[in-house]
Amino acid sequence: MSKKVALASGAALSVWAGQALAQETQVEELVVTARRTEENLQTTPVAISAFSEAALQRQGATQITDLQGAVPNLNLVQGRASSNSTNIYIRGVGQPDALQTFDPAVGVYIDDVYISRIRGTQFDLLDLQRVEVLRGPQGTLYGKNTIGGALKLVTRRPGQEVRSQASASVGNYGLFEGKLALSGPLTDTLAAGFAASGSARDGYVEDPVTGRDYNDKKTLSLRSALAWTPTDATTVDLTADYTKDDSSLTVGQATNTLTTAFGQVLRVIPANPPEFDFTARTDPGLPNSTKFEHWGVAATVTHELSEALTFKSITAYRNLDSDDYIDFDATEIEVTSALVAVDQDQLSQELQLAYDSGPWQAVGGLYYLKENVGSFQIADADAFTAPFTFRRLVGDDLETTSWAAYGNVSYALTERLRLSGGLRYTMEEKDYYRTTTVLSNLAALNTTFAFQGAEEWDDVSPMVSVDYQATDDLFLYGRIAKGFKSGGFNGRANNPGEELPYDPETMVSYEAGLKSTLLDGRMRANATVFYNDYQDFQARVGRAIVSPNQPVPSVDFAVLNAGQLEIWGAELEIAANPVPQLTLNAEIGYLNAEYGEFFEERPTGTPGVFIPLDRSWQTPAFAPEWTARFAGAYEFELGDAGSVTLGAQTRYRSEAALAVDNADLVTRQRFAGMWQDDFWLVDAQLVWENADKTLSAGLYGKNLTDEVYKTDAQEFSSVGGIRTAYYGAPQTWMLTLTFRH
Repeated sequence: MSKKVALASGAALSVWAGQALAQETQVEELVVTARRTEENLQTTPVAISAFSEAALQRQGATQITDLQGAVPNLNLVQGRASSNSTNIYIRGVGQPDALQTFDPAVGVYIDDVYISRIRGTQFDLLDLQRVEVLRGPQGTLYGKNTIGGALKLVTRRPGQEVRSQASASVGNYGLFEGKLALSGPLTDTLAAGFAASGSARDGYVEDPVTGRDYNDKKTLSLRSALAWTPTDATTVDLTADYTKDDSSLTVGQATNTLTTAFGQVLRVIPANPPEFDFTARTDPGLPNSTKFEHWGVAATVTHELSEALTFKSITAYRNLDSDDYIDFDATEIEVTSALVAVDQDQLSQELQLAYDSGPWQAVGGLYYLKENVGSFQIADADAFTAPFTFRRLVGDDLETTSWAAYGNVSYALTERLRLSGGLRYTMEEKDYYRTTTVLSNLAALNTTFAFQGAEEWDDVSPMVSVDYQATDDLFLYGRIAKGFKSGGFNGRANNPGEELPYDPETMVSYEAGLKSTLLDGRMRANATVFYNDYQDFQARVGRAIVSPNQPVPSVDFAVLNAGQLEIWGAELEIAANPVPQLTLNAEIGYLNAEYGEFFEERPTGTPGVFIPLDRSWQTPAFAPEWTARFAGAYEFELGDAGSVTLGAQTRYRSEAALAVDNADLVTRQRFAGMWQDDFWLVDAQLVWENADKTLSAGLYGKNLTDEVYKTDAQEFSSVGGIRTAYYGAPQTWMLTLTFRH
């Protein structure tokens, strides 16, 4: 029986558009490498979602954030004030700050190569074999910083079959996008592949006075690959990729009254500002520009030492350069605007052994990462310090050295019962140097502060799981895993006393799940429950400290370790093909996140005197109680004329906080601009394919009801009251023509 459904989402569920062309009623069995070895998705004791390239293409997904809503309890949106960073939270665990000293809490991987920063993860989807989203800590199998989970992009390996695909898209807001992918054999043992993508779109946001466009897109992505098979036991894969982003500023909406450092009002904004109309002003002296380049090379060598034992080496180097201009207050007033220039490079090496024989399966390895991140920043705040001028120059450099050893072993106690255990040891060292200089026409403000710090952390993280194949169609598992993310240094330490390092994060996750196949293979229903004990979450907060010795209040952006976060929830994913032409999907996530302990001792400006503050009543950010998606697609056969598929989906997110600081610490009143109410989004598609599936034309519409909704927020209220919200795209449509061979 042929299988033509696009694949499983999460616990073997598929993206609605990918399954829309199904001819048979059975859903496809998918092989994934979530545990660094090939396994059937339905018998993998991990909460995982997977998406094929075909599924992504058929729903019109062009960038990684188009997966938002397709995975329960996943937040995946463009980062605030940046066209090249991604805000990723899984089950309430993440790190939204793109500042170079903050490590991500969800690891992002391209072909098992770790991407160290959330800057540079706003990927265009290009020539992929699949995308996997793993929920929960994955440290016993993956490079680093997977305390919340892992997002894994698997590119297509060129082979001995000639393959080509080209597409062109046009849409509203002046969208034009072209993609090309070619691969095939050069010799009997060597194959090559090349892919390219270019995308341009006018801005969603416009300055009504100057006519400037913001929040646009201008990207170029290139990728090449060589696959060499010198012997039956050895493969060598060489890849290179390059991404360039030349977009305009990413601008949000000011949601709070702006003032000077002395309390004089600069701009009155209502406590409940009007709905964003996609117009905005920015500082006229700030360049309307983002310059970003990101490239990397990798070599993966795989050698079968025996029928049971395989060795793998993954060597990679990556380099990132960006010049981001940011208008933090999102007005024409220069309360605070900045240039943040970052130069980052990383070298990683992983050595791995995999064993598979009889009842035993094992994966073990050594991991090494050397990363250097340097940055230069210019921040201007003349309106904030008026009548005095203010410019801050910052230079800093962070060097990270990370070593790890890991192992994961599975043993089949019986044909149906399997026990797995894993252990990871991590040692991480960080060296940080920072200097910050203030230039002003007020002599008392002209200061220079510099510090240098070095710190080392280590950790042992275990994992244990048990799974049971109760019947051929029912798989049960339970899993306990610890996650770890090392400490660091405050990349906004501008004053003495702010240079102390913050502590690592740890989390112990308890998870149980079932994966089932029903109705003779026509339906899959999968469910997961989990509890996370999250310790020492690294929270960036802002505060103004008044000192009798300073003419202007000191602005302190501290990084606190929230003592404990308790997170528990459940996930349900269903995919069904009740008749050959009809595909139905549902993904539902429930999340309950609360601080168990979050205490701050705030300095007063008087040495040795602190104000005790209890923050535990606050609501954790990016943790909506409910997420859901419901989708369906039906294929109409047209005989020799091919087929037409009509599909639609609706996505729901309940109310959520968009910043750690989201309420007044005294009155406990919410900051309206730092929250998003519950909302629904509606998307639809109409796709025609010819009879031999070589040519297709698709019309895709997103946010058809033109919902105005926030995706992220910036809380800098200690600087003139800045609270800026960032918004998702308005209603869009796209027409795509695709040829494949």
